[in-house]
Amino acid sequence: MNNQQRTNGISSGVVAAISAAVVVVSGGVAWFSAQTPNNSTPDNSSQIIKQPIKQSTTQQGNEQTASIYWLRSKENRLDLVPQPFKVAATQPNQVLEAAFKTLLAGPSEGTDSTTIPQGTQLLGLKTENNDVHVNLSENFTTGGGSTSMMGRVGQVVYTATSLNPQAQVYIEVNGKLLEVLGGEGVELQQPLTRASFQKNYPL
Repeated sequence: MNNQQRTNGISSGVVAAISAAVVVVSGGVAWFSAQTPNNSTPDNSSQIIKQPIKQSTTQQGNEQTASIYWLRSKENRLDLVPQPFKVAATQPNQVLEAAFKTLLAGPSEGTDSTTIPQGTQLLGLKTENNDVHVNLSENFTTGGGSTSMMGRVGQVVYTATSLNPQAQVYIEVNGKLLEVLGGEGVELQQPLTRASFQKNYPL
């Protein structure tokens, strides 16, 4: 009888010890599981939500329409013809810069033309108060007669003032103010405006 009581006592003690260990381990697993999601969830959700909101707000809020000016022949003269150009801009000069890069690439189709020499590059563009400074590469001054020269000046002046028709335009070549254009010696009275261009450089 004593041996049986000892055996039952030992068995009960072992069972109690094992049960206590299971409870401790289970509690540790539960605590660890509860802590892990709290550390990872906020990071993932913030990465997913913030970026799309930023993109949509920027693109929709700052879209502007400029105009690129091409030349079109009409009854022995040239007309400056606008082509609307939409840009979702994030920087102040980005709209005009994009418009000029498209202008310098030339028309893709239709009856419109350009007298700006191929290979002319936009080296810089700056707007300051009511002034627009357009810095072009030296190709701008090459080729063509006086009509071609005046046509390309008109394209630059009108494109540069498409956001502000009253703006004054300074045309620069390699960073220097352009005073005489081409072999024909077309003198540029700068700053140029739409009004001064129509008066002094008829097409």
